Parts: sequence; structure tokens; C-alpha cells
Amino acid sequence: MDKLIVTGGKRLEGTVPISGAKNAALTLIPCALLTEEPVTLRNLPRLADIDGFQHLMTQFGVAHSIAGRRPEDFGRVVTLEATRITNTVAPYDLVRKMRASILVLGPMLARMGEATVSLPGGCAIGNRPIDLHLEALKAIGAEIELAQGYVKAHAPDGGLPGGDYDFPIVSVGATENVIMAAALANGTSKLGNVAREPEIVDLCNMLVAMGAEIEGIGSSDLVIHGQKTLNGCTYSVMPDRIEAGSYACAAAITGGEVFLQNARPDDMNATSHALRNAGVTVEYEKKGIRICADRPLNAVNLTTAPYPGLATDMQAQMMAMLCLAKGTSVLTETIFENRYMHVPELARMGANIEVSGRTAVVHGVDRLSGADVMATDLRASMSLVIAGLAAEGETQVRRLYHLDRGYERLEEKLALVGAQVERVGD
Repeated sequence: MDKLIVTGGKRLEGTVPISGAKNAALTLIPCALLTEEPVTLRNLPRLADIDGFQHLMTQFGVAHSIAGRRPEDFGRVVTLEATRITNTVAPYDLVRKMRASILVLGPMLARMGEATVSLPGGCAIGNRPIDLHLEALKAIGAEIELAQGYVKAHAPDGGLPGGDYDFPIVSVGATENVIMAAALANGTSKLGNVAREPEIVDLCNMLVAMGAEIEGIGSSDLVIHGQKTLNGCTYSVMPDRIEAGSYACAAAITGGEVFLQNARPDDMNATSHALRNAGVTVEYEKKGIRICADRPLNAVNLTTAPYPGLATDMQAQMMAMLCLAKGTSVLTETIFENRYMHVPELARMGANIEVSGRTAVVHGVDRLSGADVMATDLRASMSLVIAGLAAEGETQVRRLYHLDRGYERLEEKLALVGAQVERVGD
């Protein structure tokens, strides 16, 4: 199994190209199930999760072709064709490794009138039930039962009728699933208290490009007028705001200056606000965001929240950065109850962090030291890399399969800005 060797003490300086967003791409890919026509996605990141999802789509009879196979390219252009769906079952062996697999449920149900999907897996960061997915789909007409670890969904004869649903709490995945299903329903669906993440907006914009009729895009209330059929389209995946935020934290902890090429300022206001409060200069430019850390970092208090709040996917990276801030920072995690598994690993590097329930108190230290550490989930793995970039000596990060799920060619991008990072066999 590979490991990443990070030699700390290098000031990051230069340009990092930001890839297409993993969280958006995993929602856009299943849109291909909604149409018989080809769907082409540009700026699709090269990630293990993307490859896994495409393999799942192949099980349904979806053909795909890849353009631009040059190894030096970041991102790909992939065309998906679901002309004829041959299978409506998403098996356990494929779904267990990736929670996003549940997103085939809505579009498959809407188009084929049935879908059987294994209960999903993914990062072990807390309890993430799919109750809201199922309740929302029931509200627009689905009949659902759970049996032997599978969700078995059926639409009435003639298809989903559409309906109304107000989410009791904000859920990104459930919002995505029901939007896709409602786009191909027979009637109008009104959805309240929906998630407003940029990835949701990206999904809605792609569906509109496919012929969907959606009102209220970007707001907490959506009205979706179901269409009899949807057409294919060509669509570019939005830049990854979490990847951009991760490299911003890496630049900040090393006292560096990095230009995040293609990052979209409007998607990153909460992250930018947190960085500025920590003493980092954040400048919005025409083609990206410039990060400059030319003075010591300040301690800050941060709370994760649904968009437009600070993304839970940025908590671990922010924590790593704040390990070297002057003073005491307090981080509160409101989304997942088990998302501090990186804390013991950061402590191995000399961090001083106390955890009580969903609150972590980070006492800034003067230095971190390289150590052997183990990634516990995707964003936790990046936090260890960030800490390693500023630590004295060498840090070895194990379980790289977590990183490969969400960061396209990480070591190559870090090398572009002067980091000393090497992937080696264990």
C-alpha cells in the first residue's frame, strides 16, 4: 500500500490549478440515467470515486467514452450514453465503498419505474442515514421498502406523479436525489428547505441544460415541473471549492502565497471569511483566488453549518492550519458527530487539541514535528498533509486511498508550488 512522504518547512509559492468538484461530479454523472441521449461532462476530475461511480453506471448498461487521455492533463471529458438501461440493481459490492452511490436511486426510479440500491458506505465520519432520501421520494409518489440491506423503490404505473415535501433538516444528498427524480415526474413538485450548496446549483443548471424546468435555483425553495423526456447535453463540472480551500490552508500554514486558478470566489465566501479572520490575505481575482500568509496566524472560532456556512468538509483542514496559530481556537462540528478522528494523528505531530463532544479546542503551538500518521477519512487525510507541510522533518501519511478519492494528483499539484512530497510503496 502506498504512503506519502512529506518533508516540511517549504514555503508554498506559485499556482495550483483547481480541478472539477468531486461532490458536484458525483451528482452530475447519474443525470445520464435520465435520458436516452448522450451526456458529456467536461472538467471531470480523475479520482477513485469518479472511476467507481462510472463502473457502477456500466453495470446499468451505460456506455462511456473518454476524450483527452493525455497523462499531463488535469480533468477529463467523458461522454455517458444510457440509450438502453439493462439493469436496475446497484449491488452491495459496488455501493459499499461510496456513499454517493445512493444518488442513482432517484434518476433510475424516475426513468425506469423501479430501482434496487444497496444501502451505501463511504467515510466513517458518523451516522448518515438515508431516511430523508426515502421520505422525499415517497412524497413525490415512490413506493419504497427496505429488505436484506437494499432499498427497493417502485413508481406507480405511468411514473412518478410528483408532490410536495419540506425537509425537516437540510440534506444535500436527499435534495439531489429528489431533484433528479422530480425532473422526470409527470407533475409539479414543490420542495422546501432544500440544501443550497453550489453543487446543488450546478446540478440544477445541468438539468435545465437537459430540458428540465426548475424555479428558485439557489434558494431554499424549489418548484420542479416534471418533463416527459429530457435531452442530452454538454456541461462543465464546477471547480472544487473544497480542494481550493484545502490548498488555501496549505499555503497559509507554510506562510506562502498561492494562486488558486479557476477557484470561484462566490462559492468560497465562508472559507475566505475564516481565512481572513485568521490573518490570511484573500484576494478575489478574475481567474481565481490569491492566498497570501505574510504574518503569523491568529486563533479563530469556527462552526460548521449547511451552506452558506462553513462546510464540514473544510473543518479538518482548518484545524490543521490553526494548530500553529497564536492563541486558542474553538471549532464546533454541527453536521457529523464523529468527525474528529484526525485529532489523535495531529497530536502525534505535536498538536495540542482537546475534544469534548462536537467541540474541539485547539491550543496553538510553536511547532509541529514530522511523524508516521494514518488517514481516517478523506478530509482528515488532507489535514495530515497540511500539517506535514509545516512540520519539522518528515511526515509519512498512510492509507492514501482516502486521498485518492477526493484530490486529483495531489503530489503533482503540491510540487507545482514547491512542496517536497513523494508517493512511495510501503
